[in-house]
Amino acid sequence: MNKEVLDKLKPITKEEEQYLKGKASVSQSLYTNEKDFVVDSKKLLEKGQFIQFRPHTRFVHFPSHSHNYMEMIYMCSGKTKHIINGNINLTLKEGDILFLSQNVSHEILPSAKDDIAVNFIILPEFFTKSIAMLENDNVLRDFLIASIADKAEGLSYLLFETKGILPISNLIENMIWMILNKTPNINTTIQTTMGLLFMNLSKYSETLKKDDPAQFDQHIIFSVLQYIDTNYKDGQLEEIANKLKMPTYQLSRILKKYTGKNFKDLLKTRKFQQASYYLKDSSLSIDEIMEKIGYNNSSYFYNSFKEIYGTSPKNYRAEA
Repeated sequence: MNKEVLDKLKPITKEEEQYLKGKASVSQSLYTNEKDFVVDSKKLLEKGQFIQFRPHTRFVHFPSHSHNYMEMIYMCSGKTKHIINGNINLTLKEGDILFLSQNVSHEILPSAKDDIAVNFIILPEFFTKSIAMLENDNVLRDFLIASIADKAEGLSYLLFETKGILPISNLIENMIWMILNKTPNINTTIQTTMGLLFMNLSKYSETLKKDDPAQFDQHIIFSVLQYIDTNYKDGQLEEIANKLKMPTYQLSRILKKYTGKNFKDLLKTRKFQQASYYLKDSSLSIDEIMEKIGYNNSSYFYNSFKEIYGTSPKNYRAEA
């Protein structure tokens, strides 16, 4: 990490001084007014803020808690040990990014002076605006955002091991720098930067940590969605299952569990997202668009398009 940024994150805070002097437990009143330890965004964000970060509190065991916001943790140096939902043990190392869904149970073991992490506190509204600036829908990105928003069944976290991937570290360091220096128009700038971060992470499914079954499943899902993104015209479940060296029934079960859709549904979603793009941003005829996304049944295409978008392809293009 950039040394100048890291030096700004290293100083011991007043809260940490208490723990070094012998205070044995976290001051929960700094984080919540509730009896249950639910860290409250209102305690950590100023009015009108969608996003903020704070250096992770070192030198103390941070007991099991949840959040009423989405959290993104970036490990700047050293390591930290986390327990998710009481039974999943994770160790974050330098360059790792951990996304936590709202309300997930989270516990952190004591860390040392040089174990520097930053916790991004992010309201759901921030992600909505970040996604809105992107030009074209993408099922992989949709899945990532759904997972952060806790809308994907069974999904509580995503852990990316991204040390050495310069575009990703640069984007995160830029966000930290902007918040530290209170950059003008910060909300818009950081929303754009976060959107770029998602786009870069979507290209690196191999960086998803796969040491436990849930993360392995998520790696499989990302691989399938990447395959669909580039093979939407004539992609086949059997082909991607063979590439992943797993039976089709197992792959189908994983897709259904985490996305709520089967392969055919995901493929159809991507086909019509691409049709929407062509209608808005090209002069291709509707017949040419059908051919490009792999359909030759015009009746099915028109009926499905109207079911998804509430209007005909012709009207959709005229209103774009």
